[in-house]
Amino acid sequence: MKTNEALLAKRSEHVPKGPFNVAPYFTARAKGAEIWDVEGKRYIDFAGGIGVVNVGHCNDKVVEAIKKQADQYLHTCFHIVMYEPYVALSERLNKLTPGNFPKKTVLVNSGAEAVENAVKVARSATGRPAIIVFEDAFHGRTMMAMTMTSKVKPYKFGFGPFMPEVYRMPYAYCYRCSMGLTYPQCGVECAHYLESFFINYVAAESTAAVVVEPVLGEGGFVAPPPEYFSILTDICKKHGIVFVADEIQTGMCRTGKIFAMEHYGVEPDLVIMAKSMAAGMPLAAVTGRQEMMEAPMTGGLGGTYGGNPVSCSAALAVLDFIEETNLSERAAEIGRTVRHKFLELQERFSLIGDVRGLGAMMGMELVEDRTTKEPAAAKTKALVKFCHEHGLIALTCGRYSNVIRTLMPLVITDDQLMEGLNIIENGMEAISK
Repeated sequence: MKTNEALLAKRSEHVPKGPFNVAPYFTARAKGAEIWDVEGKRYIDFAGGIGVVNVGHCNDKVVEAIKKQADQYLHTCFHIVMYEPYVALSERLNKLTPGNFPKKTVLVNSGAEAVENAVKVARSATGRPAIIVFEDAFHGRTMMAMTMTSKVKPYKFGFGPFMPEVYRMPYAYCYRCSMGLTYPQCGVECAHYLESFFINYVAAESTAAVVVEPVLGEGGFVAPPPEYFSILTDICKKHGIVFVADEIQTGMCRTGKIFAMEHYGVEPDLVIMAKSMAAGMPLAAVTGRQEMMEAPMTGGLGGTYGGNPVSCSAALAVLDFIEETNLSERAAEIGRTVRHKFLELQERFSLIGDVRGLGAMMGMELVEDRTTKEPAAAKTKALVKFCHEHGLIALTCGRYSNVIRTLMPLVITDDQLMEGLNIIENGMEAISK
C-alpha cells in the first residue's frame, strides 16, 4: 500500500519547494464534501480545492458531461475549428452575470489568465493604461496578476520588477480600517477616497479600470459595507472607468447568490470567473459589456487551450446543477449555520476577534488581544494542524494568515457540516489552553 510518508519523500525529491502544500496527505479519492487519503483516512473538506468544487467533488452530472465530451473530441483549438460548447457556455454566462445590457464572453484557462484578459479589454476599450487595485487583493500569479496582488510573501517576493501602471488603494476592511474610522459613522469614506486617489496617485483620465473582489479571498474574507460598491461604481461611471468584479472565488453561489455583486445591487462592466465554474476542470471567463469586449482587435484575445471543450461541457453541467438544486439558497443556509457557530465560539474564546463574510464564504480572524488586534498567526496555524489531524481540511487566509476561512463544497450534508464545525470548536479549546 502506498503511504503518505513515501509519497511525500518522492514529492520532495522530484518537485521544488515553490508549490506550497497545506496538508502532508495524498488523495486517493474524493466525493461530495469528503476526501480519503492513500492510507484510507477520511476528511471533511472545508477547503474545496480553494473554492473550486462548490458543486462537490466528482459531481455525478459533471463527471457524466466530461465522459460524454471526452468520447467526442478533446481539443481542436477554438481558433482553428470551433465547437458548440464554447458558444453555449458563453451564451449562458452572458445571461447569468449581473447587468441588463448586451454582453459577450471570452474563455481562457485560469483565473490569472482571465484577470490578464480583463485588463487587456479595459485598456483596449478606454485607450488608457492605469489599473487601480486594492490592499489585501489577490488576483493571481502571472506577471500582471501578481503585480495586482497585494501580499508580498509568498506571492511576489523575489519576482520583480513588476508591471507598470498598477496603483493600489485601501479596501473596506472595517475590522482594521486603514483610516482609523468606524462604520457607519465613517460614511464609507474608504469608497469616496477614490476621488482623492485620482489627485495623489493616478489621474482619472489615465485610469482604464478599477479591479476589485466583492469579498476579499486570500485577503481575509472581508465583505465591505452595503454602500461600498455603489459608491465606487458611481465614481467609475463619472470618469469613464471600467469597473471589473473579480468573482473568481466569490462566484458560482459561494456567497448565497450566483455572483457576490448581486448582494450589492451593482452591475459590473466586466466580470471575471474561474474556480467553481467548471468544478475542477481548468476554465475561466471574462464576461462584459458587448462594446467593451469587442474593443480588442481580431486575434487580440485567446490562447491554444482557452475554452477547452471538456472544460466547457463540465461548466455547462455545473450551471445546470446550480439551477436544478437552488445551490445559492443552500449556500445561504450553510452560511447562517457557520456564522451562528463562529459567533458562539467568539463569545467563548477571546482569541476570535472578528467573524465576517457573505453566505458560505465565512471567516473568523484570530487575535492575541482584542484591543490591540495583534494577529494570532501561530495559533491559527496550530488550529489548522489540529483540524487536519482530526479529519478536517481547513485553510487560513488574510494579511497576517490569521483568518480561518470556509470553502466547503455546497453539497455538504448537515451532519458533515456540524462534524467539521465541531472539530474547529475542539481545536479552539486545544489552542486556548
